[in-house]
Amino acid sequence: MNGVEGFMYPNEISLHWSVLIVLYPFITGLVAGAFILASLERVFRVEAVKPTYRLALLTALSFLLVAPLPLQLHLGHPERSPEMYFTPHSTSAMAMFGYVYLWYLMAVLVFEIWLDYRRDIVLLSQTSRGLLRVVYKVMTLGSNNISARSLRIDERVGWIVTLVGIPSAFMLHGYVGFIFGSIKANPWWSSPLMPVVFIFSAMVSGIAGVMLLYMATTKLRGKQIDIRCVDSIAMYLFYTFIVDFSLEMLDLIHRIYEADESFRSLDFMVHTRLYFSHIVVQICLGTVIPLILLAITQMVRLPEIARKRMYTSAGGLSLIGIFAMRWNVVIGGQLFSKSFLGYTSYKMTLATREGLIVAIALTLLPLGILWVLIKLLPPWPEDRASHPTEMHAIPTAVAAGD
Repeated sequence: MNGVEGFMYPNEISLHWSVLIVLYPFITGLVAGAFILASLERVFRVEAVKPTYRLALLTALSFLLVAPLPLQLHLGHPERSPEMYFTPHSTSAMAMFGYVYLWYLMAVLVFEIWLDYRRDIVLLSQTSRGLLRVVYKVMTLGSNNISARSLRIDERVGWIVTLVGIPSAFMLHGYVGFIFGSIKANPWWSSPLMPVVFIFSAMVSGIAGVMLLYMATTKLRGKQIDIRCVDSIAMYLFYTFIVDFSLEMLDLIHRIYEADESFRSLDFMVHTRLYFSHIVVQICLGTVIPLILLAITQMVRLPEIARKRMYTSAGGLSLIGIFAMRWNVVIGGQLFSKSFLGYTSYKMTLATREGLIVAIALTLLPLGILWVLIKLLPPWPEDRASHPTEMHAIPTAVAAGD
């Protein structure tokens, strides 16, 4: 059979996990990373990144809504997936993730966004017309009290929710690394560092993604980019990237030093089937070059336009590198035989249920959802302070909570 070398059992020739399973940890990583960036302003009071706070929350929500879809398409009977909620299996990491996902979606992300936007939603429910007025009325959940005391309570509760959300974000994405790291039969995956590497790489992708979205949406709106905000985000991206790269190198050095019976097979695979995706794309293009660009911006005083261009390049290359890392983990771990005597290859289809077109559509779908959310709940600080007729259009009884 084409693409197979050496000795492999029939069930090892076909890869069970396709590009959709690559896409799944990539999307969840963006969710976790975007939320961590938002927490910098809410919990750690980093005022410089405040212009991206609401955008980061909406980005996390839009990608979180799409996150289960790759798994649903991969399942032969996706209609059976709700069974994991009704017949819980406490020893299954995948089953427990359903509860982690539901907790993070409803008890953390949606609740925090509602608390942060509640004042705006009440105002919009009074000033909007037609169907939008009905939508905003429903979104108020019957809570129309926007007095100063009520808003202070919202702020305090929101802070607590964000604080709880930080470890929840780690669990959301760390469990993916836990699943791979706990598969003892596969030396490419089995590593105690795998969950930690996944968490920090998620932070890199989320921070880079929100930075690029902020710069792009600001340009599209014809507004001036807050360079102080972007400088701060790039600084956090640089430091997080250093930790992520250090952990990956530590794992690599440990594997080289240990050099067990699987090392020769894995080394051969890296130098052949995974050479381009691992060495060229992930390490050189997606890690080394972004780190160099970000390091230059931290050490050299450059003009504003030069920094913006370098941030854009570094952010885009970082996302490519993180996606390549997910590809190398998911696909790479299935390319060799458990006997270490044979190797296979993966050929992505184009227009099937788990093909390239579906993968591209799932990647773009969160951006479409984000566009709708931005239209419904504008995340820009200047819009929050300048609603049409704002408080003058609100009856005194509503403002007082009567």
